Amino acid sequence: MFSGIVEELGSVKTISRRGVVTLLEVSAAEALDGTVVGDSIAVNGTCLTVVGIDKGTLSFEVIQQTLTATNLGELHTGSKVNLERSLRVGERISGHFVTGHVDCIGIIRQKKHVSSNLCVEVAVPHRYLGFIVPQGSVSLDGISLTVVYKKGNTFGVYIIPHTLEHTTLKFKGPSEKVNVEFDVLTKKNS
Repeated sequence: MFSGIVEELGSVKTISRRGVVTLLEVSAAEALDGTVVGDSIAVNGTCLTVVGIDKGTLSFEVIQQTLTATNLGELHTGSKVNLERSLRVGERISGHFVTGHVDCIGIIRQKKHVSSNLCVEVAVPHRYLGFIVPQGSVSLDGISLTVVYKKGNTFGVYIIPHTLEHTTLKFKGPSEKVNVEFDVLTKKNS
């Protein structure tokens, strides 16, 4: 379980095939603190298990299903990724409950300014429209955000400058993919 508050931007060091899994190695600093093999880390909002830690690097084994169902399959050496360690009991939850189980891949349709606010509009498959609730929560690449509007098969979220500067959203533009996880409370009620 995560909160959707990105702790740091990591950088993909290597991606290599190992039999039926892909080994993903990500350089990190803050996410290393207190992390041990077997812990869960959200990588672009996808819950992955740490299988190795070595000199500023976290290693993860990723199965083909995960590569296909998320945007992790499009990563390459040098790609930036959002990292968040799992919540600890008793810690403050600043975002919303994020499970790390991506519901679908969304496509950024546009980044635009609306009343001096940066708005990112994302399109999702029609079957997920019931999970989108204006003023409800959504996670994009592991970032806890609030839905501002819903229009057709798209929804918009406003991005504050701090979030833009400290997440992968600053590198993404129209036609790029984001991992979307809808609020577990919204899914329960739909």
